[in-house]
Amino acid sequence: MEFGPLYQRKVLLGVSGSIAAYKSAFLVRELIKWGAEVQVVMTTAAKDFITPLTLSTLSTRPVYSTFLHEEEEKYGVWNNHVDLGLWADLMVIAPASSNTLSKLVTGACDDLLSAVYMSAKCPVFVAPAMDLDMYKNEATRTNLEELTARGVTVIPAAHGELASGLVGQGRMAEPEAICEYISAHLLSQLPLHGKKVLINAGPTHEHIDPVRYIGNNSTGQMGVALARAARSLGADVTLVLGPTQYPLDLNGLQVISVVSAKEMLTAMQEYYPSSVLTICTAAVSDFVPKTAANKKLKKTAMKGTMTIDLEETTDILATLGKTKRIDQKLIGFALETNDGIGYAKDKLVKKNADAIVLNTLSTTTGFESNTNAVEVFYQDGTQQFFPLADKTELGRQLLNAVLKKFE
Repeated sequence: MEFGPLYQRKVLLGVSGSIAAYKSAFLVRELIKWGAEVQVVMTTAAKDFITPLTLSTLSTRPVYSTFLHEEEEKYGVWNNHVDLGLWADLMVIAPASSNTLSKLVTGACDDLLSAVYMSAKCPVFVAPAMDLDMYKNEATRTNLEELTARGVTVIPAAHGELASGLVGQGRMAEPEAICEYISAHLLSQLPLHGKKVLINAGPTHEHIDPVRYIGNNSTGQMGVALARAARSLGADVTLVLGPTQYPLDLNGLQVISVVSAKEMLTAMQEYYPSSVLTICTAAVSDFVPKTAANKKLKKTAMKGTMTIDLEETTDILATLGKTKRIDQKLIGFALETNDGIGYAKDKLVKKNADAIVLNTLSTTTGFESNTNAVEVFYQDGTQQFFPLADKTELGRQLLNAVLKKFE
């Protein structure tokens, strides 16, 4: 589940007093499986159904249930409900008993869980769990409607056999279903949800013979970072990837493997028409041998010298720029060793791009480096500098800045 909407999210899991509390252990494991960091807060009643030790072991974090640290109460050490509320990226109360739902609506803060809810600034989800008649009761329906009106997302209770022996709606949704529900909801709120993004990355190899080729030192790291960032914002990402060390099953990405500049051009032209955002980070070869030998060239036959006739490859960025629609954005990358600003501005105009990202080659930037520093030049004449940062973080910064610029 890596790089999904729950990936690296800080999730505050509230557990209230319900027989369904045993499922919270499985929910902790499922949330972690989806890439989340989980902090459990439970009510005193919840401890009658599942122990804090179980949830602490599974979450690898201490479980909080009271305002004061139970072992250090005499020293006045307390659990800060405000800090907990501010820490979370999202809060999930599962199971949410009828009593807890009532407290959330009325604002009663007589336990740590309800106080944390009142302090939370993040999206809140509740997964009700109670018997059939309690779930159908008008008071419960009114509480759920009121919470929904206040922006809380209610995960519907499931239908099935209940603890009382009755059959009907009231079962807490299964942990996997809860994660899928939250994921779908979060995805629908993301800025690139349902939109197609096309990115190319890595080098191209232009074969001289079956053994030798013309290439460069590009690792594709920057392009992959941008692809992952786009995916985390809900995009349907196609990554056209040249020969690199990356696996072809990059989680959540459609990866099209290519070798040559011609293959990369063909793939980009295929997916470009349906993409709203295209980012060309690949270090595409500018030249290709006019002919490639079908057998290894032997140096004994070359008599000490070798001459290769080269011809220009088709410029991918310029080709895409010629057919760019008004509803499409096209961004190119430029790696320069001198007069970078001049080349970047010239490239911006000639290739009809909406932005050019300029990076320079050094020991800390460019190829074979885990870090990079770039400057972005936009078509409207503005520019934006991004200082040295890890490429993964830089990918997120760049994409967010571009989306804000073009919103």
